[in-house]
Amino acid sequence: MEQKWFVGIDLGGTTIKMAFVTTEGEIQHKWEIPTDISQNGELITPHIASSLKQKLQQLGVSKDKLIGIGMGAPGPVDMENGIIYEAINLGWKDYPLKDKLEKATGLKAVIDNDANLAAIGEMWKGAGEGAKNLIAITLGTGVGGGIIANGDIIHGVNGAAGEIGHYTSIPEGGSPCNCGKSGCLETIASATGIVRQAMEQLKETSNSSLDGLVKQKNKLTAKDVLDAARVGDKLASTVIDQTCFHLGLAVANLSNGVNPEKIVIGGGVSRAGDILLPRVKEYFQKYAFPRVAMGADIAIATLGNDAGVIGAAWLVKTKIG
Repeated sequence: MEQKWFVGIDLGGTTIKMAFVTTEGEIQHKWEIPTDISQNGELITPHIASSLKQKLQQLGVSKDKLIGIGMGAPGPVDMENGIIYEAINLGWKDYPLKDKLEKATGLKAVIDNDANLAAIGEMWKGAGEGAKNLIAITLGTGVGGGIIANGDIIHGVNGAAGEIGHYTSIPEGGSPCNCGKSGCLETIASATGIVRQAMEQLKETSNSSLDGLVKQKNKLTAKDVLDAARVGDKLASTVIDQTCFHLGLAVANLSNGVNPEKIVIGGGVSRAGDILLPRVKEYFQKYAFPRVAMGADIAIATLGNDAGVIGAAWLVKTKIG
């Protein structure tokens, strides 16, 4: 009997990751196309359909081999209808993504939030190691999150569960966040948040290797700050410690509510795991309820950029068949 494939799609602001995934969760083929956000994102689904068709032709494979499409998209999702309530960067509001994707491709589709699918991917094939109670946090340009309880992703009443990036870390006087609030965890623990903290500290002192970097390149990256902290730069170390404090505290508070077995940290910033993980664990242990802390293992995500497409394949497996 011919092996069938799931289509996993992870929609990002700059690229759309696509993959053919086996029913066992193994990626057979993966590729990317640019995200065209012109015309309020109306070209995204036609481009996906066109790319799928081209890839099938290239592989000499019939469309009958595809069971259906799972897709992760930014923003809260109406799971029943596959509507994206809002994706600011794409210009979408109450956008019927499921319907448009099914019409464009002729395949059944199921939609969820991108961070949720990264969590599912890590649970199925990654650092989650099959844990049924899991929190996944993605540290990138922003901070995303997904909560899995008893093997199911928690969506909440209107699709906004797991928004750990918008935990209020600094109640008064915090930096403004894209969500409209201020002092969110995202303004601290994201790549942009780490850079912002470092730049603020540099206004107070130039006694840091980062000062020379800024003057040389006229900019700073989160990697620069993490690298400087790794070699003992005092200012960079202070920034990273503050970041780990807020992250550890937020994860502890969330964990006290859901009692996870695994906490998986992914995204670009997580690649500096050796400097982040021990400090996050230290603050987590300090602020989590002792029995919650005893049950939870914190690990760096292992699937990298593949987490979303693998999680999207799981969505097809469980929702479409």
